[in-house]
Amino acid sequence: MTQRLLAFSRRQTLDPRTVDVDRLIGGVEDLLRRSVGPNIEIAVVGAVGLWATKIDAPQLESAILNLVLNARDAMPDGGRITIETANKWIDERAAKERQLTPGQYISVCVTDTGTGMAPEVIERAFDPFFTTKPLGQGTGLGLSMIHGFVRQSGGQVRIYSEVGQGTTMCLYLPRFAGALDSDDPSDDEATLELGQGETVLVIDDEVSIRMLISDVLGEAGYRVLEAGDGPSGLKILNSDSRIDLLITDVGLPGGFNGRQVAYAARQTRADLKVLFVTGYADNAVIGNGHLDPGMQVITKPFPMAVLAQRVREIIEG
Repeated sequence: MTQRLLAFSRRQTLDPRTVDVDRLIGGVEDLLRRSVGPNIEIAVVGAVGLWATKIDAPQLESAILNLVLNARDAMPDGGRITIETANKWIDERAAKERQLTPGQYISVCVTDTGTGMAPEVIERAFDPFFTTKPLGQGTGLGLSMIHGFVRQSGGQVRIYSEVGQGTTMCLYLPRFAGALDSDDPSDDEATLELGQGETVLVIDDEVSIRMLISDVLGEAGYRVLEAGDGPSGLKILNSDSRIDLLITDVGLPGGFNGRQVAYAARQTRADLKVLFVTGYADNAVIGNGHLDPGMQVITKPFPMAVLAQRVREIIEG
């Protein structure tokens, strides 16, 4: 929650780099398609000669995934999602409407054919903790995080929607005229440490984070099991399933946090290796100054290549 509120208030730590957004979307396109299920079609429409922007690439990936998942939820009976990029010249009149400085921007728009949003919902959509989803199915922080991240990056988010006609969410990001960074984050997957069929259990209540970790580890050669809360994770851990590594978020719903799940699991799996994932400082997780052997911590945000390397090291260690 602290990390999300920092994002909303535009106070989080960002790592902006020059990014080709079409290339970035291409890198997560397969994950997006698997995220929405067979009843929803995804169309990606890239712009010819799309300008570069300077942005925190993992945050942008997370924002696009979040928008796609929201679009999916707005189409329970299926439909179509279009992800489109474009170069935009924002003149003074348009800039005033969007609360931007006039100039050159790129746009990333996610459009669905879903239920749409009423004006009063649009007005509150970026408010922290506001959600139209049932209790337990949404925190109301996803759009507020996206809004804060994009505004902190010098851009803007706009909603265009009609009830029964669908919704378009557009991110406007400032153009960067320089060259792309040579260590473009989209190249991280080329250096992934590969697994050898080991089984990894991933426990995280954030669907987008859990899916991203599972997708990356699956492509790296691991067999991945997933759980969205502590009790579900413990049920898997108490089964006969082979588990070589537990990756768990520290803050979990359902009455058991990540530490409690790990230590409960070690009652029956004494040698279980554990990697805690947290958005807090390491010592806030460790508490008493140390972790038991076979336990490590990785602090968010982190590149996927770093996660894969840490997983390989823990399993081999």
